[in-house]
Amino acid sequence: MSARSILARMPACALLAILPCAVLAQSSGAGKDEAARIAELAASIAPDLDALYKDIHAHPELGFGEERTAARLARELRGAGFEVSEHVGRTGVVGVYRNGKGPVVLVRTELDALPMEEKTGLPYASRAKTQWKGEETFVAHSCGHDVHMAAWLGTARTLVALKDRWQGTLVFIGQPAEEGTKGARAMLADGLFTRFPRPDYAFALHTSPAAYGTIEYSEGVATSNSNHLDITFHGRGGHGSAPNESIDPILIAAHFIVDVQSVVSREKDPKEFGVVTIGAVKGGSAGNIIPDTVVLRGTIRSYREEVGDKLVAGVRRTALAVAAMAGAPEPEIDLETGGRAVFNDVSLAQGTAAVFVQAFGADKVRRIGPITASEDFSLYGREGVPSFFFFIGVYAPDEVAAASRPGGKPLPFNHSPYFAPVPGPSIDLGVRAMSLAVLHVLGTPRP
Repeated sequence: MSARSILARMPACALLAILPCAVLAQSSGAGKDEAARIAELAASIAPDLDALYKDIHAHPELGFGEERTAARLARELRGAGFEVSEHVGRTGVVGVYRNGKGPVVLVRTELDALPMEEKTGLPYASRAKTQWKGEETFVAHSCGHDVHMAAWLGTARTLVALKDRWQGTLVFIGQPAEEGTKGARAMLADGLFTRFPRPDYAFALHTSPAAYGTIEYSEGVATSNSNHLDITFHGRGGHGSAPNESIDPILIAAHFIVDVQSVVSREKDPKEFGVVTIGAVKGGSAGNIIPDTVVLRGTIRSYREEVGDKLVAGVRRTALAVAAMAGAPEPEIDLETGGRAVFNDVSLAQGTAAVFVQAFGADKVRRIGPITASEDFSLYGREGVPSFFFFIGVYAPDEVAAASRPGGKPLPFNHSPYFAPVPGPSIDLGVRAMSLAVLHVLGTPRP
């Protein structure tokens, strides 16, 4: 049985028992009165956040092209009383709200969407298109970043409304290009921690295909490491009826797609997590033409960097070998490092989880193991900032329950064209949970 399954079946008293007494004592700073007041404030701004969510959902933009999105969030932050800087790390937004001496707390949202078509059929579904890697593509918020943005703004407004209850500085950032894992790096390179107050803590949340009203979190490693995979195999084009007069890059690519899995199954320790996935194959134009080139795009994931290094070396070696075997030129290989694993500060994770348990109930808060996706939120933690990254559910509880039964229809996961969070309760929980998390570490006003 998985850790997730065990925790899901624990009674409230058992879950509370695994949280240190000292951690539970800390949670009194953001007690039930704060939770109730935050719930009231979240409810009062829900219509505004719903409108923002649907507007952003219908107008998604790809990484480093989030001009409209960034401008909208900058305008909203200014309206909440923040000092706002735009075009940080190209299209990023930074809002600073100073409220006396105390900790500096960073709260991040992502701005970007995905190069894919939405198929939800929702009345506010995206039909946006743009150019990406030289081709026209649909664009969709199929990873939930629109939910994140709405919850982020709601948290900013809520904390400002509660400014008499805390001291410190808020640094709210709208980060570009998370999907390409280049946005955090761009913002840091543009002076995020030197031009603006350096944070003492950093928080971010993410949608999960779990029931709305539930929170999941990890202690320590929370996500995977990633490397991008872009390989161009070169051949010699020719007529499909005379393959002997050509060097077929489609056949070379096909060999690679199959053979590279032996790196995962035969070279990686089977006890270690590691994945090589090919997500796109681009080549050819007609059935009777052997093309000159084929382009493969994919991803490499691992929890431990040593495992990732082994996979990267194996991918490179396999690509060179299949090309050499066909007598083809060396392929162009780009295995750029992407996001590093997010590490949740254990003390911060335990303290925040205790606050969540007190506010929402032990049956709504689950500790899980690391997920296989990657995130460049990790870079802020690697700069020495204690960080906490957690998940909020977005689907109706009865649908989640039905999907979990034997033979149940699986719910669309993040990056599915059918991924369709229920916005109201999902955003509401995001606002309430993030507000409580931030209040937990901010200073308390002195009498």
